[in-house]
Amino acid sequence: MASVFSAETSAAAPDPGLGADAPLVIALLGPTGSGKTDLAIAIAEALDLAVLSVDSRQIYTDMDIGTAKASAAQRARVRHRLLDLRPPDRPMNLQEFRAEAEAAIVAEHTRRGVAFLVGGSGLYLKAITQGMLPPAVPPQPQLRAQLTALGQAWCHPLLAGVDPLAAGRIAPADAVRTQRALEVIYATGRPLSAQQGFRRPPWRVLELGLNPGDLTQRIRQRSAGLYGAGLVAETQRLLRRYGQACPLLDTIGYGEAKRLLAGELDETTAISLTTQRTLQFAKRQRTWFRRQHRPLWLSGPDQAQGPAKDLTGDRSERAGASGPEPDLVKRALAAVGQALG
Repeated sequence: MASVFSAETSAAAPDPGLGADAPLVIALLGPTGSGKTDLAIAIAEALDLAVLSVDSRQIYTDMDIGTAKASAAQRARVRHRLLDLRPPDRPMNLQEFRAEAEAAIVAEHTRRGVAFLVGGSGLYLKAITQGMLPPAVPPQPQLRAQLTALGQAWCHPLLAGVDPLAAGRIAPADAVRTQRALEVIYATGRPLSAQQGFRRPPWRVLELGLNPGDLTQRIRQRSAGLYGAGLVAETQRLLRRYGQACPLLDTIGYGEAKRLLAGELDETTAISLTTQRTLQFAKRQRTWFRRQHRPLWLSGPDQAQGPAKDLTGDRSERAGASGPEPDLVKRALAAVGQALG
């Protein structure tokens, strides 16, 4: 494996508290629309790794276009895991996802000695890479049904009254996480924010980050592209199968498409609102990654300064080209090479 690496960059070192013989987990993180998918496929192809998706919506079946899930062609190039784990009407909590992710990591360590996480769901990444332990509270279907019937406009203020710390970390429109926080309180009598411990994972972690300077433009193009790719038709199929009350169909993109289908919005307004919600989400992601993680930034204003001052490439020379910037791939592979020694 070492032959494909170069040592031309000074990478943020993996956790020094573990020995060099501990297995390595690479985590490629960044806000939505930052180019993680293309870069991940290039890295995975170079190193013969599976892409282990860490995305809180891509774990659900049938939600493909609206979550920008890897296409069939991309999955044919590189193996993907942790996709399509549940139908949208059976929400998966963090503890359940962590168990699935840890099993996938162990399988990749057995196969290649390295596991490769890719995603933008900060809480999920923190649970895996830093060993955050969520409360061991099983799903409460009856309570969830009652909370869904009450509506998110009622549930989030309720959460703010009993667990303001958790409410501050959860977007007002995020019904899935709001319900989970309330579920924990009702089951244990204690706030979710007071029950999260840590257990150090048995692997070293190398975090690589993307934070492109043109993220706003990327998100505008991405939002329009979702509608062009069939988001509205996908939403209509999901509504027929899982019903209007499914909380995941109020998340970014699906919520606006649902309102378009109901005649409340035209397509231009729906795209504009999807863009606005995505930009707000990306801002929260950027804040989370800066405060909760220590990646080697491969692109953007947070990029680590090394011998090469500009590693993002000249986009004007690559107009119309597909795939990640070659220098991003080179820098990422060099960082992994250093981590592996």
